[in-house]
Amino acid sequence: MAAANVTKYYDPAYFTHTEHSGLLTAHILVMIFAWVFILPISVILSLSRSRYSLVVQLGFLLSNAAGLLVGTIYKSSTPDLYENNLHHKFGWFLTCSVSVHALLSFLPAYRPKRAVKQAPGSFSNGLCMPRDSQFIDYHRYSRDSGQGTEPSSPRYSLPGTPQRANSDLSDRFARHESELQEWGEEKHGLLSSNAVDRYFARKISIVASGKLGNYAGIVCEVVNRVVLILGFVALTSGFVAYFGYFKGHGIFSGLAHFVKGGIFFWYGLLVLGRCMGSFADLGWSWNLKPDVSIVGSRKARAPSAEFAESFLIFLYGSTNIFLEHLGNWGKGWSASDLEHISITILFFGGGLCGMLVESRLIRDLLNYGMTSSQYGLGSSMEPWKLPKTYGFSLNPFPGIVIMLLGLMMSSHHQESMVSTMLHKQWGTLFVAAAMARAVTYILVYISPPTSYLPSRPPSELVVAFCLISGGLIFMGSAADIVDGMERFGLNAMFLFTVIMGITSFLMAWEIIVLAIKGVATRKETAESGIPA
Repeated sequence: MAAANVTKYYDPAYFTHTEHSGLLTAHILVMIFAWVFILPISVILSLSRSRYSLVVQLGFLLSNAAGLLVGTIYKSSTPDLYENNLHHKFGWFLTCSVSVHALLSFLPAYRPKRAVKQAPGSFSNGLCMPRDSQFIDYHRYSRDSGQGTEPSSPRYSLPGTPQRANSDLSDRFARHESELQEWGEEKHGLLSSNAVDRYFARKISIVASGKLGNYAGIVCEVVNRVVLILGFVALTSGFVAYFGYFKGHGIFSGLAHFVKGGIFFWYGLLVLGRCMGSFADLGWSWNLKPDVSIVGSRKARAPSAEFAESFLIFLYGSTNIFLEHLGNWGKGWSASDLEHISITILFFGGGLCGMLVESRLIRDLLNYGMTSSQYGLGSSMEPWKLPKTYGFSLNPFPGIVIMLLGLMMSSHHQESMVSTMLHKQWGTLFVAAAMARAVTYILVYISPPTSYLPSRPPSELVVAFCLISGGLIFMGSAADIVDGMERFGLNAMFLFTVIMGITSFLMAWEIIVLAIKGVATRKETAESGIPA
């Protein structure tokens, strides 16, 4: 009797359609292998300018094509059980996009490169890595650092700042000037010094050296930074199509939970990347922010990570404030609608407060009452030096907003016990993430960063874990998914334990992928002949 109810509920759905189920399973496994395992390596090798990025990208295209072929065979052998589903249309769009991206990648890969003199201290990667050679990234370094114009001048110096770091790096780079000038023309092809590579170099380098090559490089850089998120959309839409969720009016609940939960999921991955040192050149890895003589003017002017977090919170609140009533459009406003509107106002106001706290202009205006009396007294006096807390951010607003959201959702009234428990689970995880961020601020306040290298506070690993897992449970607490769990006799702890395992695995995989980038960067540096 229970089986009949399950079939009735999921019919029509691919989940309960047993015919040719092996093809569908193969399609799912191949696509997960391509988009979760191969694509991140391809992206990270491309960002690190590795000569093997095109090889891995070709492997991804072949895997994706195999999954697409199996999926097409399955679709032609079965009835359309989810008409006009997003996964089918978006999947074809994404496949065409990554294929065009792969073709365009040949142009910048075979574009002739010459040693060029750049702006003082600028280079493409700008990653603060332990070895000096990894600062160079195939560009000539100039000793003209524009001294006297950067914030590292005596007036702006902070206690504990390594003042001689720039001069030491400059001396090391200067010893490599002759080697850098001897590089001449250089290319990064499929494989170095073989017939295929030389053939592509002859045929493509002429076209790639013009404006088309420059435009292709820009497109590739943009796609490299968004393709993983697009792949996430494709995988989650495939999950929805497989189980037959979010049909009709249920699309509003599905969009609300998947979009918002997906934001926190990717936010957690970003926090983990910060902790591992991915944004050390921007000063986002709980490290001392490198000045203009090391990372160039563009990255030196980048806002703090807390400002970026506050802006995202502000953007989330300012856009969703008009969307919370979509599910009951044309009807009266309910208490639940007003609750969700209040949450968006919290995000709007909390994000705005966070940005104002991070603004140097606002800080200078607030300090003007004291600094105006400084004139004529001399600025070299000890009491007039900038506090050491100005060298790093201790902005509590992003954490406060997430903590309050977690507290509210932990006690949010739901129609079923399973839904109530799921909301309590991801709400508690968000509270834990906020508390762990508070621990990070305490550690940073007690021991401020004094190195350009990432400090990697262990509490940020807890923040990342709670945000990733909380975001996934947030997505799983949509009404249709909860209804499906209840009909199968599954409780909230089942989803909780599954997501805990997925989260730990994804965090380990992200760390491995970032380590692969380090290996690729080191290999390219070594093979380019730059001494360490």
